[in-house]
Amino acid sequence: MIDRYSRQVLFREIGKEGQKKLGESSIVIIGCGALGGIIATSLVRAGIGKVKIIDRDFVEYHNLHRQIVFDEEDVKSQTPKAVAAERYLKKVNSTIDIEGVVADVNYSNVEDLVRGADLILDGLDNPETRFTLNDAAVKLKIPWIYGAAVAASGMTMNIIPGETPCFRCVFPSPPPAGIIPTCDTAGVVGAAPFIIGSLQSAEAIKILVGARQVSREVVVIDVWEGTFDRFKVESRPDCPACQGNYEFLQVQLGIRTTLLCGQNSVQVIDPKMTGLSLEKMAAQLERRGKVTCIESTLHFNVDANEMVIFPDGRVILKNSLDESLARELYVRYIDNQQ
Repeated sequence: MIDRYSRQVLFREIGKEGQKKLGESSIVIIGCGALGGIIATSLVRAGIGKVKIIDRDFVEYHNLHRQIVFDEEDVKSQTPKAVAAERYLKKVNSTIDIEGVVADVNYSNVEDLVRGADLILDGLDNPETRFTLNDAAVKLKIPWIYGAAVAASGMTMNIIPGETPCFRCVFPSPPPAGIIPTCDTAGVVGAAPFIIGSLQSAEAIKILVGARQVSREVVVIDVWEGTFDRFKVESRPDCPACQGNYEFLQVQLGIRTTLLCGQNSVQVIDPKMTGLSLEKMAAQLERRGKVTCIESTLHFNVDANEMVIFPDGRVILKNSLDESLARELYVRYIDNQQ
């Protein structure tokens, strides 16, 4: 029987020794949408030994035109993306360790989620989390690969602590709300994340096998215009992260709300809440409205509002962009039940 990685091993820059390194490597993929799905399926097929996939969301129909690890059954069952991805990828390669984690990555948990990894890959859909991830990666000295795609364009960059500029060297602070186009405002052509995710996967393999061809530039593509550009970047001497000032890891108090990219939904997080019992929560909420348990999530319908409750204490208010309403419902039905 021909080894499943035989064609990859024949590529001399990888070879048997490189394949062995891949099999001994551990990676974390944060976000399992279009980018994360491409990255995950590419690197699982490449034989990375341990793959952790983290995502806070569940599968919806508008995901399917560009997110390759999900299908219509995942939509019908309202499956969390991390759960669906783990299930799919284990069918792709049963010989490696694959773990799907349903969680929102933030300052309170990012270090625990990525600690021990050899490499982190970015499949995120919001800038703020990238600054948090950058602080954690620089602090823990873990390389990570930034990637983003919206409309018909995308970009990617390798961040290797101590060797390359970090994310904050290039982007000193998060952009004001509404400035950066999102898939909600500009849409997305599926080919853009496919290309960026593939480039991230290739760079991941190069980093893990110790190749000398690892990119030190920002790569920007536009699939509609047919352009492919590279830009050199420099470290900033006044970069807080590079100086050991990890501002985005500092504790923040109070309930936080976030509009979810590509959805008519609001996510609510209380940093003080470390987790909850869905079984206990279901018993308490049944007196207030309709409760349904689906794939390790709790769906609660009350007063024409639909709330999805996760074991880590997060809540997504569906079919609304009203952040004040989301916060009010969270306090009334979640915080008050603890």
